[in-house]
Amino acid sequence: MKFTERDRVCIPVPLYHCFGMVIGNLGCLTHGAAMVYSSEGFDPLATLETIEAERCTALYGVPTMFIAQLDHPEFPRFDLSSLRTGIMAGSPCPIEVMRRAVERMNLREIVIGYGMTETSPASTVTTTDDPIERRVSTVGRAMPHTEVKIVDPEGRIVPRGTTGELLTRGYLVMRGYWDDAEKTREAIDPAGWMHTGDLATIDEEGYCNIVGRIKDMIIRGGENIYPREIEEFLCRHPKIQDVQVFGIPDPRYGEELCAWIRLRDGDEAMAEEIRTFCQGQIAHFKIPRHIKFVDDFPMTVTGKIQKFAMREAMIGELGLVLQKTA
Repeated sequence: MKFTERDRVCIPVPLYHCFGMVIGNLGCLTHGAAMVYSSEGFDPLATLETIEAERCTALYGVPTMFIAQLDHPEFPRFDLSSLRTGIMAGSPCPIEVMRRAVERMNLREIVIGYGMTETSPASTVTTTDDPIERRVSTVGRAMPHTEVKIVDPEGRIVPRGTTGELLTRGYLVMRGYWDDAEKTREAIDPAGWMHTGDLATIDEEGYCNIVGRIKDMIIRGGENIYPREIEEFLCRHPKIQDVQVFGIPDPRYGEELCAWIRLRDGDEAMAEEIRTFCQGQIAHFKIPRHIKFVDDFPMTVTGKIQKFAMREAMIGELGLVLQKTA
């Protein structure tokens, strides 16, 4: 992000998390930048007020935080011209959200990072001078002194552009899980590679793109479906603020697609409207069979979406419907 002692960084992410403590506190300390805390817990209005009042030059957050600020009813009244850069990370960053942050929040040099607490945390990152298309659609290239590779289920490196599990190695990988040697062996192999559990591709220029989580992959009638692709597509719908796609059990296909959708304030939509939007644009088997409109998604306090909770809720809901109609 090219920090100097002149930067003022708004840090609304938790300090007990790697995002706030390492990229936030330590990142500022090493460059003499000011650390600005807008509130004890994330509050979109307080964050916007702080950016304007303190003339912050950088802003951190997970995608849900940026969405909450961009869609806040008072957003238009704030002067965010002091912003220059920042980082969006912590969970998959929809391309449309990145574009809106660049265009409406003046974050012309915003970057995306990828990592996990176990890797201290960033393994790959974009840079302020990467082409804008790279910065909104990839998570960048490997950090200095860091190795990354994409492997198939047998551990073989796959060709460029092919999907596989992302592994990372270097000084940044943790020594292990506290007092849990078994879990450590499951995560870190004898060669020191951290198995992230994330599905990704790396292109000819070394840019990495996160496709999804191995555990999130949906197998419908033998077809492998990555929710991230469908979420990115649905985010283009003018009425959709945010969307989460996941699989639920199905007696015919093994799994079926379900989408939980948050609409923009004041908008209304029917499930059939969403399916019509998909027709002819994505493969028919990728169109969600189950669509539910919600006000919020279950998530952790750090802003990570809990798809397992949505899956359990949907299974229960559909189960009740099936019992009543049997």
